[in-house]
Amino acid sequence: MQPDQTPSTRPLFLDPAQPLADRVADLVGRMTLEEKLGQLVFNAPAIARLGIPAYNWWGEALHGIARNGRATVFPQAIGMAATWDPNLIERVASAIGDEGRAKYHATLRRYGETGHYQGLTFWSPNVNIFRDPRWGRGQETWGEDPYLTGELGAAFVRGLQGDDPRYLKAAACAKHYAVHSGPESKRHAFDAQVSPRDLHTTYLPAFKKLVTEAKVEAVMGAYNRINGEACCASELLLVDILRGEWDFQGHVVSDCWALNDLHTTHGLTADGAESAALAVKRGCDLECGQTFEHLGAALERGLLDEIDIDRAVTRIYTTRFKLGMFDPQEQVPFSAIPESVINSDAHRQLAYAAALKSVVLLKNANNILPLRDLRSLYVLGPTAANAEVLMGNYYGVSESLTTLIEGIVARTPEGVRLEYRPGTLLLHVPASPSTWTTMAAARSDVVIACMGLSPQMEGEEGDAIESPVNGDRVDIGLPAVQADYLRLLKSNGARLVLVLTGGSAIALGDIADLADAILFVWYPGQEGGAAVADVLFGAASPSGKLPLTFPASLDQLPLFEEYNMAGRTYRYASEAPLYPFGFGLSYTRFIYRSIQTPDEIKAGAPLTVQVKLTNAGAVDAEEVVQLYLSKLEPAPGDPFYTLVGFERMALAAGETRTLDFTLSPDRLATVDDAGKVAVRPGAYRLIAGGSSPGLRSTALGAATPVETTINVIQ
Repeated sequence: MQPDQTPSTRPLFLDPAQPLADRVADLVGRMTLEEKLGQLVFNAPAIARLGIPAYNWWGEALHGIARNGRATVFPQAIGMAATWDPNLIERVASAIGDEGRAKYHATLRRYGETGHYQGLTFWSPNVNIFRDPRWGRGQETWGEDPYLTGELGAAFVRGLQGDDPRYLKAAACAKHYAVHSGPESKRHAFDAQVSPRDLHTTYLPAFKKLVTEAKVEAVMGAYNRINGEACCASELLLVDILRGEWDFQGHVVSDCWALNDLHTTHGLTADGAESAALAVKRGCDLECGQTFEHLGAALERGLLDEIDIDRAVTRIYTTRFKLGMFDPQEQVPFSAIPESVINSDAHRQLAYAAALKSVVLLKNANNILPLRDLRSLYVLGPTAANAEVLMGNYYGVSESLTTLIEGIVARTPEGVRLEYRPGTLLLHVPASPSTWTTMAAARSDVVIACMGLSPQMEGEEGDAIESPVNGDRVDIGLPAVQADYLRLLKSNGARLVLVLTGGSAIALGDIADLADAILFVWYPGQEGGAAVADVLFGAASPSGKLPLTFPASLDQLPLFEEYNMAGRTYRYASEAPLYPFGFGLSYTRFIYRSIQTPDEIKAGAPLTVQVKLTNAGAVDAEEVVQLYLSKLEPAPGDPFYTLVGFERMALAAGETRTLDFTLSPDRLATVDDAGKVAVRPGAYRLIAGGSSPGLRSTALGAATPVETTINVIQ
């Protein structure tokens, strides 16, 4: 309420007792057309006469508050996906929302306004499907599976937005809608050709989950076209599916400067006015960019009406009201979150827990891990002391980053001789023709080689400055300079523990055989060094599972530009990968004892499942139990396997537990060539195990799965 106003003269939009829709309508009705047009861009100006402050909608919170100073840096999204733990993800997102609120209100108190990256509208999470490891932005996603992506993405939305019945803690945004996963170099002109089957089987389910169940507040349109239509102005995506079939009630924002592509690179419109009009009429309410500057001209030319503008302004202001921006702060519960939560002890512990559960043990020959009874240890590699590999992309910054070498040093007992050298570079051949490390390292009991990728090598165009193709990867192997160095180490007799950083799959080739143990640690966040060290030295057992397939080589992949799912991901690939989706070893031995289901169920009925699991080893540990479904007589185009359920479970050494699952009817559904989703009668195989099915999983050491057959009848 303005200082000079009394309740009797206070405008309706400032009265918290009034219905939300009435308040928004009252405010929009008070704006002039020029004022309304100014509000539809991300850096909306103030409307002083109405007491409306300027607001910048652009905020990022992919794995912590980003680009706005100090914040807790959680593992990159793909690393959090490796936890397979929706409860943990919701807690992480809630902490991110708390920090966002604290920073927002601190900025208001200090300056009276907020700026770029300082608001409460966060353009996260990214729920695109990571269909090809060459895509540099795949690290921002939750992996290759639509069900896992939907479950984890929905948990993130719930945590970020909070559970208050009236107010949002923050506004989450599902991006990039839809069918968007590279190539980065072509994204402004690319037309993704996708069948109705692939669209509804692979590319849309996670978005649907976030919209219809998690109630995500915003959806961001992608840069590319889909079957000829620009995603940010698509009749199919925005009108028919998002607003029609899914009844989305939030607002749609364009990706940044994507609307400019409509007339410059897609060639769908003649100029900015036509692009702006088409986007608004199709349901794009807010622009990140400058094309909406032509909305006035579009109105003058009769390309749209003021009612179209009113609709868009109403949607975006509904979000601002739900964030409590026009209510007394004492009524908004999240406004009391103190600054002390920012990178607090509790949040650092949460970042550690997420990093710990994200570590994937890919190999452990002769149980070289955990490290015990050492007299000497040699740590080397270009990522060991590299803080950048903790952060990934879209990151915040922290005063407490624990690198891999720092974590290892802190865990190494006194009396163990430890030496560290970089050894080699990430990507480029060292200038010096000689190195002292390979022979010296081999004389140590164990060599920990910290290798892999960095965010400079993969990411978004403009960020990944070591990528020659705008952030993507040309080759998915370990960089040659690193592979050659590891071969030299091994030829000198080193016992080699390989710690790999990265945001996507690495095809290791012969290095997979040379290394005695391999840990994949992603971009593990500010506590990554401590978490990795605790796994190396056995303070915790590794429990992460791969959220994407690691192909053996590029030869196993279709063309990058091909969006047909045939040959891609564990669901459609026929060749044995290097490491399968869902795979990850432990320091204990799990035994899947049995799986029980009804022999027969009716189509449309839920399916109850019981899985008996034993920790047959001597170490307390956690296992991610995974359920996969396949048809005994699949139709052409059906997936080979489909993930239909999962649960992370802690078991003490020697403990046996029975896990109960109830699969909703849609988990048994398939999609036909026309895109129709239905549960079809027939015989199905249900498999329970610690990895996606296939001989490759058990050959690598995964527990032998158990399975049963179910008949689905009409």
